[in-house]
Parts: sequence; structure tokens; C-alpha cells
Amino acid sequence: MKFIPAGVVSLLLMIHCRLVVGKALPVNTPSPMCENTHVCKPNVAEQTRKLVMLLNATAQDLFSIYLDCQGNPFSSHLDELCNANGTNFPDFHVNRTSHKKDIMVALYKVFAFLNASLGNITRDQEELNPTAKELLERLHNTTKTTRGLISNLTCLLCTNYKVSQVDVTYGKSSKGMNVFKKKQQGCQVLRRYVQVVSQAAQVLLPHLSQA
Repeated sequence: MKFIPAGVVSLLLMIHCRLVVGKALPVNTPSPMCENTHVCKPNVAEQTRKLVMLLNATAQDLFSIYLDCQGNPFSSHLDELCNANGTNFPDFHVNRTSHKKDIMVALYKVFAFLNASLGNITRDQEELNPTAKELLERLHNTTKTTRGLISNLTCLLCTNYKVSQVDVTYGKSSKGMNVFKKKQQGCQVLRRYVQVVSQAAQVLLPHLSQA
């Protein structure tokens, strides 16, 4: 038997372990997005439509209350300070003639972004406006509805449309920003949200009412 020094054995074992750890997962490994997804409820499409309609019906009031709570100069310089183009909010590039799957993917991108942004905005407002009960309540309710919508969209995408991965983008974290920047980012995101959720509500109705 050929003698192998102890140091070489240790090195070989280390290389072997690294290869095992770095080995690609099997092709049939469930996507993290779909691993906990089961058969969708029969009314999930209609429920999804209603959640989008609910968010659309409450979005403008949420934005208006947010704006009131930030005070000047935001309420007096809305177009200048709350330019919705200053965010990474996903565009809703689908229309009434788009395939249902494309609409579901576009919705998922929008509300995944919104969910993360609401976390930032709510945390900042709890710090900056802790007594603004109506604003905080609306932020919490919008977050709850958004998470329910994401759950429904995940089920539809994974089960009905066999989509196991969606490339999503998220906004900038507000941690470390000064007070003005925190208020401005929230204003920009919520203003864009009002515009996009209105588009989603208009596009979604003729599709999911037939699902």
C-alpha cells in the first residue's frame, strides 16, 4: 500500500467536503417559491380579484393620509418631492389582451415590491408619527391584504401556470436615511402604488372573472 502523509489526507478530505457542499441541487428540487404550495382553493382566482379591488379602493386614501401626516413641504410640493418616477416600483406592462399567466407574473412583481416597501414605510412612520393611529392602521391593513394577495398569486402561479420562479425587485431600505429622505421615499412609493394598483384593477377584471 502506498503511504500518503497525514497532511495530504486532511487536504483531500477538505476538498471532498467542499465539492459535496457546493454540488448542484437535483433538477427536481422544489423551488423555494413553490415548496409550501398545495392545491389552490376553488375560489382563489375570484378572491385574488377582490383583494386587488380592495387595495385599489383604499390606495388613494392611504396616500392622502400619509401626505397629511408628513406636513410641509410634502403637502405643498407634491409633484416636486413625490415624483413617482424616483422609485424602482415595477411597471405593470400588461393589458386586457395579455395572457393570464403574464398578468399573474406582473401582479406578483408589483405586490412583492409593495410588501417590502410597506415594511420600510410602516417602520419609519411608527418612529416618526407614533400617534398617527389612522395612518398606522391603514398601513398595517394594506400590508395584511398584500400578503394575502401574494399567497394567492403564489398558488396560482405554481399550481395553475407552472411558474416556479419570478424575478422581483425591491426598493431601497430606508435604514440610515435622514427624516426627510424617509418621508420622501414613502411618498414616492405610495404615489406610484396608487397609479399601478389602478391599472391592475382595470386589467384584472375581465381575466379573473372568467377563470
